[in-house]
Amino acid sequence: MNHPVNDSGILLRPVLAPDIDAVLAFWAQAAEGTSISDDRAGVARLIDRDPGALLLAVPGGEPGEPAASGAQAAGPVVGSVIAGFDGWRCHLYRLAVHPAHRRRGVASALLAAAEARFAALGGRRGDAMVLDRNAAAHHAWRAAGYAPQPQWSRWVKPLG
Repeated sequence: MNHPVNDSGILLRPVLAPDIDAVLAFWAQAAEGTSISDDRAGVARLIDRDPGALLLAVPGGEPGEPAASGAQAAGPVVGSVIAGFDGWRCHLYRLAVHPAHRRRGVASALLAAAEARFAALGGRRGDAMVLDRNAAAHHAWRAAGYAPQPQWSRWVKPLG
């Protein structure tokens, strides 16, 4: 799945094992907040369990021209989303776009690709993890058709 984003020369593709360090560096720079799984082992487990879940936006060749099937596109990570499906729910995490690439349709393209993935897997509704304090993200999620559910709260317990 290598798809161009508009005519910007940005491609969407699944993460590959050699991308792990670039993804972690990207999240440290562009993502709001951190996760307990933001390490090489956590990303490697995700890739092993569900190779198509972590989608990247990367610069690639000529604008509008996808990379060869299975090829790693050149350039740094400029966007990401994790589109996890557990067979019951469709979960979205780590939607992030590099500040220099924001407002160019990268997040919209990542979400569209995630939603297409969910539909292909039989998913019925996507839910997103969005920090309460991230007002810019709230605008982006609302623009994409998502809304908070005030009757739910996230409860967590670190394991191990």
